[in-house]
Amino acid sequence: MTAFEPYAPLNVPKPFGEGVWIVDGPEIAMDFPLGLKVPFPTRMVVVQLEDGRLWLHSPIAPDDGLVAAIRDMGEVAFLVAPNSIHYWYMPEWHVLFPQAACFYAPGIAERAEGRKAMPDGVVLTNDAPAEWAGQIDQVLVPGPVVSEAVFHHRRSKTVVLVDLIENFEPARMNSWFWRVAGRFAGVVDPDGRAPVDYRATFRKNRDEVAARLEQVIAWQPKRAVMAHGRPYVGNAVAELRRSFRWAVG
Repeated sequence: MTAFEPYAPLNVPKPFGEGVWIVDGPEIAMDFPLGLKVPFPTRMVVVQLEDGRLWLHSPIAPDDGLVAAIRDMGEVAFLVAPNSIHYWYMPEWHVLFPQAACFYAPGIAERAEGRKAMPDGVVLTNDAPAEWAGQIDQVLVPGPVVSEAVFHHRRSKTVVLVDLIENFEPARMNSWFWRVAGRFAGVVDPDGRAPVDYRATFRKNRDEVAARLEQVIAWQPKRAVMAHGRPYVGNAVAELRRSFRWAVG
Protein backbone atom coordinates (compact mmCIF):
# COMPACT_ATOMS: atom_id res chain seq x y z
CA MET A 1 0.00 0.00 0.00
CA THR A 2 1.23 3.48 -0.81
CA ALA A 3 1.32 6.18 1.86
CA PHE A 4 -1.00 8.38 -0.21
CA GLU A 5 -4.10 7.51 -2.18
CA PRO A 6 -3.16 8.59 -5.72
CA TYR A 7 -4.94 11.19 -7.81
CA ALA A 8 -5.89 8.69 -10.50
CA PRO A 9 -5.46 8.32 -13.35
CA LEU A 10 -1.69 8.51 -13.10
CA ASN A 11 0.68 9.54 -15.90
CA VAL A 12 -2.19 11.09 -17.86
CA PRO A 13 -2.42 14.83 -18.73
CA LYS A 14 -5.61 16.18 -17.13
CA PRO A 15 -6.98 19.63 -18.09
CA PHE A 16 -6.64 22.18 -15.30
CA GLY A 17 -7.26 25.46 -17.12
CA GLU A 18 -7.06 26.95 -20.58
CA GLY A 19 -3.76 25.65 -21.97
CA VAL A 20 -2.79 23.94 -18.68
CA TRP A 21 -2.68 20.25 -17.74
CA ILE A 22 -1.58 18.49 -14.56
CA VAL A 23 -0.01 15.03 -14.58
CA ASP A 24 -0.08 13.08 -11.35
CA GLY A 25 2.69 10.53 -11.07
CA PRO A 26 3.74 7.67 -8.82
CA GLU A 27 4.74 8.05 -5.20
CA ILE A 28 8.44 8.47 -4.45
CA ALA A 29 10.46 8.29 -1.21
CA MET A 30 12.87 11.11 -0.38
CA ASP A 31 15.91 10.76 1.85
CA PHE A 32 15.72 12.70 5.11
CA PRO A 33 18.12 12.81 8.09
CA LEU A 34 18.61 9.76 10.33
CA GLY A 35 17.94 7.44 7.40
CA LEU A 36 14.25 8.32 7.24
CA LYS A 37 12.47 7.79 3.91
CA VAL A 38 9.58 10.21 3.47
CA PRO A 39 6.93 9.40 0.84
CA PHE A 40 5.58 12.03 -1.53
CA PRO A 41 3.10 11.90 -4.40
CA THR A 42 4.44 13.54 -7.56
CA ARG A 43 2.91 15.96 -10.02
CA MET A 44 4.08 17.93 -13.03
CA VAL A 45 2.38 20.73 -14.93
CA VAL A 46 2.23 21.16 -18.70
CA VAL A 47 1.53 24.56 -20.28
CA GLN A 48 0.89 25.03 -23.98
CA LEU A 49 2.27 28.38 -25.12
CA GLU A 50 0.57 30.52 -27.74
CA ASP A 51 2.70 29.06 -30.53
CA GLY A 52 1.73 25.50 -29.52
CA ARG A 53 5.03 24.59 -27.89
CA LEU A 54 5.03 22.97 -24.46
CA TRP A 55 6.50 24.10 -21.13
CA LEU A 56 7.01 21.25 -18.65
CA HIS A 57 7.27 22.15 -14.97
CA SER A 58 8.80 19.74 -12.42
CA PRO A 59 8.96 16.69 -14.72
CA ILE A 60 7.97 13.40 -13.08
CA ALA A 61 9.29 9.94 -13.92
CA PRO A 62 8.54 9.37 -17.61
CA ASP A 63 6.72 6.29 -18.85
CA ASP A 64 5.87 5.27 -22.40
CA GLY A 65 2.20 6.22 -22.24
CA LEU A 66 2.88 9.63 -20.76
CA VAL A 67 5.64 10.42 -23.23
CA ALA A 68 3.38 9.44 -26.14
CA ALA A 69 0.61 11.68 -24.81
CA ILE A 70 3.02 14.60 -24.46
CA ARG A 71 4.30 14.11 -28.01
CA ASP A 72 0.70 14.23 -29.26
CA MET A 73 0.18 17.57 -27.50
CA GLY A 74 3.01 19.43 -29.22
CA GLU A 75 6.72 20.15 -29.26
CA VAL A 76 8.39 20.12 -25.86
CA ALA A 77 10.37 23.36 -25.82
CA PHE A 78 11.15 23.97 -22.13
CA LEU A 79 11.93 21.79 -19.12
CA VAL A 80 11.76 23.61 -15.78
CA ALA A 81 13.18 22.50 -12.44
CA PRO A 82 11.59 25.02 -10.04
CA ASN A 83 13.57 24.31 -6.88
CA SER A 84 16.54 22.29 -5.74
CA ILE A 85 14.36 19.33 -4.75
CA HIS A 86 12.34 19.05 -7.98
CA TYR A 87 15.01 18.33 -10.56
CA TRP A 88 15.66 14.60 -10.56
CA TYR A 89 14.02 13.59 -13.84
CA MET A 90 15.31 16.49 -15.95
CA PRO A 91 18.04 14.34 -17.64
CA GLU A 92 15.58 11.60 -18.62
CA TRP A 93 13.21 14.09 -20.20
CA HIS A 94 16.04 15.88 -21.98
CA VAL A 95 17.17 12.60 -23.53
CA LEU A 96 13.62 12.13 -24.83
CA PHE A 97 13.32 15.76 -25.99
CA PRO A 98 16.86 16.97 -26.72
CA GLN A 99 15.57 20.10 -28.43
CA ALA A 100 14.10 21.35 -25.14
CA ALA A 101 15.90 24.11 -23.24
CA CYS A 102 16.45 23.44 -19.53
CA PHE A 103 15.85 26.02 -16.80
CA TYR A 104 16.94 25.48 -13.20
CA ALA A 105 16.30 27.15 -9.86
CA PRO A 106 19.46 28.36 -8.13
CA GLY A 107 21.34 25.69 -6.20
CA ILE A 108 20.48 22.69 -8.35
CA ALA A 109 23.95 22.35 -9.87
CA GLU A 110 25.49 22.18 -6.40
CA ARG A 111 22.88 19.76 -5.07
CA ALA A 112 23.10 17.44 -8.09
CA GLU A 113 26.90 17.38 -8.22
CA GLY A 114 28.12 13.84 -7.66
CA ARG A 115 24.55 12.52 -7.64
CA LYS A 116 23.28 13.05 -11.17
CA ALA A 117 24.56 14.70 -14.35
CA MET A 118 22.33 17.60 -15.35
CA PRO A 119 21.94 18.87 -18.93
CA ASP A 120 23.25 22.36 -19.54
CA GLY A 121 20.69 25.04 -18.85
CA VAL A 122 19.81 28.52 -17.62
CA VAL A 123 19.42 29.55 -13.97
CA LEU A 124 16.02 31.04 -13.19
CA THR A 125 15.89 34.59 -11.79
CA ASN A 126 13.16 36.90 -10.53
CA ASP A 127 12.29 37.88 -14.11
CA ALA A 128 10.71 35.72 -16.79
CA PRO A 129 13.12 34.92 -19.63
CA ALA A 130 12.33 36.14 -23.13
CA GLU A 131 11.29 32.61 -24.10
CA TRP A 132 8.00 32.89 -22.16
CA ALA A 133 7.80 36.49 -20.96
CA GLY A 134 4.33 37.93 -21.51
CA GLN A 135 2.71 34.52 -21.20
CA ILE A 136 4.15 33.14 -17.94
CA ASP A 137 5.18 35.48 -15.12
CA GLN A 138 7.63 34.37 -12.47
CA VAL A 139 9.16 35.36 -9.16
CA LEU A 140 12.06 33.75 -7.36
CA VAL A 141 11.58 33.24 -3.63
CA PRO A 142 15.21 33.11 -2.44
CA GLY A 143 16.42 31.07 0.49
CA PRO A 144 19.75 29.95 1.93
CA VAL A 145 18.73 26.29 1.68
CA VAL A 146 16.10 26.12 -1.08
CA SER A 147 15.07 28.82 -3.53
CA GLU A 148 11.82 28.29 -5.39
CA ALA A 149 10.57 29.86 -8.61
CA VAL A 150 6.81 30.49 -8.67
CA PHE A 151 5.01 30.94 -11.99
CA HIS A 152 1.76 32.47 -13.21
CA HIS A 153 0.20 31.45 -16.52
CA ARG A 154 -1.64 34.58 -17.60
CA ARG A 155 -4.17 33.07 -20.01
CA SER A 156 -5.57 30.62 -17.45
CA LYS A 157 -4.72 32.77 -14.39
CA THR A 158 -3.00 29.77 -12.81
CA VAL A 159 -0.21 29.94 -10.22
CA VAL A 160 2.23 27.03 -10.40
CA LEU A 161 4.47 26.14 -7.45
CA VAL A 162 5.92 23.09 -5.76
CA ASP A 163 6.81 23.19 -2.05
CA LEU A 164 5.88 26.72 -0.96
CA ILE A 165 2.48 25.14 -0.44
CA GLU A 166 1.94 21.47 0.35
CA ASN A 167 -1.70 20.53 0.88
CA PHE A 168 -2.15 16.85 1.68
CA GLU A 169 -5.73 15.68 2.11
CA PRO A 170 -6.14 13.60 5.31
CA ALA A 171 -8.53 11.19 3.60
CA ARG A 172 -5.79 10.34 1.10
CA MET A 173 -3.13 9.67 3.76
CA ASN A 174 -3.09 5.93 4.40
CA SER A 175 -1.16 6.09 7.67
CA TRP A 176 -1.92 7.69 11.02
CA PHE A 177 1.81 8.39 11.36
CA TRP A 178 1.93 10.54 8.23
CA ARG A 179 -1.31 12.31 9.16
CA VAL A 180 0.19 13.28 12.52
CA ALA A 181 3.52 14.23 10.95
CA GLY A 182 1.74 16.27 8.29
CA ARG A 183 -0.23 18.24 10.86
CA PHE A 184 2.96 18.93 12.82
CA ALA A 185 4.62 20.16 9.62
CA GLY A 186 1.61 22.33 8.72
CA VAL A 187 0.98 20.73 5.33
CA VAL A 188 -2.50 19.24 5.75
CA ASP A 189 -5.59 20.42 3.88
CA PRO A 190 -7.51 22.71 4.44
CA ASP A 191 -4.60 24.65 5.95
CA GLY A 192 -1.70 23.56 3.75
CA ARG A 193 1.44 25.67 3.86
CA ALA A 194 5.14 25.30 3.28
CA PRO A 195 6.53 22.68 5.70
CA VAL A 196 7.63 24.14 9.02
CA ASP A 197 11.29 23.31 8.42
CA TYR A 198 11.17 24.95 4.98
CA ARG A 199 9.56 28.09 6.45
CA ALA A 200 12.28 28.28 9.08
CA THR A 201 15.01 28.55 6.45
CA PHE A 202 13.66 31.94 5.37
CA ARG A 203 13.93 33.60 8.78
CA LYS A 204 16.93 35.76 7.89
CA ASN A 205 15.39 37.20 4.72
CA ARG A 206 11.73 37.18 5.72
CA ASP A 207 11.10 40.72 4.35
CA GLU A 208 12.37 39.80 0.91
CA VAL A 209 10.38 36.57 0.92
CA ALA A 210 7.25 38.47 1.96
CA ALA A 211 7.68 40.90 -0.94
CA ARG A 212 7.98 38.04 -3.45
CA LEU A 213 4.95 36.23 -2.05
CA GLU A 214 2.94 39.46 -2.15
CA GLN A 215 3.81 39.63 -5.83
CA VAL A 216 2.34 36.15 -6.30
CA ILE A 217 -0.90 37.26 -4.64
CA ALA A 218 -0.94 40.45 -6.72
CA TRP A 219 -1.25 38.36 -9.88
CA GLN A 220 -4.84 37.73 -8.71
CA PRO A 221 -4.92 34.13 -9.94
CA LYS A 222 -8.10 32.07 -10.17
CA ARG A 223 -6.41 28.74 -9.43
CA ALA A 224 -3.19 27.40 -7.97
CA VAL A 225 -1.54 24.03 -8.37
CA MET A 226 1.24 22.63 -6.23
CA ALA A 227 3.31 19.46 -6.50
CA HIS A 228 1.78 17.78 -3.45
CA GLY A 229 -1.88 17.70 -2.51
CA ARG A 230 -5.20 19.28 -3.42
CA PRO A 231 -4.96 22.24 -5.84
CA TYR A 232 -7.01 25.41 -5.36
CA VAL A 233 -9.70 26.17 -7.92
CA GLY A 234 -11.81 29.33 -7.92
CA ASN A 235 -10.57 30.84 -4.64
CA ALA A 236 -6.84 31.00 -5.18
CA VAL A 237 -6.20 34.53 -3.89
CA ALA A 238 -7.76 33.81 -0.49
CA GLU A 239 -6.00 30.44 -0.26
CA LEU A 240 -2.62 31.93 -1.15
CA ARG A 241 -2.98 34.72 1.40
CA ARG A 242 -3.94 32.17 4.08
CA SER A 243 -1.12 29.82 3.16
CA PHE A 244 1.50 32.59 3.03
CA ARG A 245 0.44 34.20 6.32
CA TRP A 246 3.66 33.02 7.99
CA ALA A 247 5.48 35.60 5.85
CA VAL A 248 2.85 38.00 4.51
CA GLY A 249 1.08 40.20 7.06
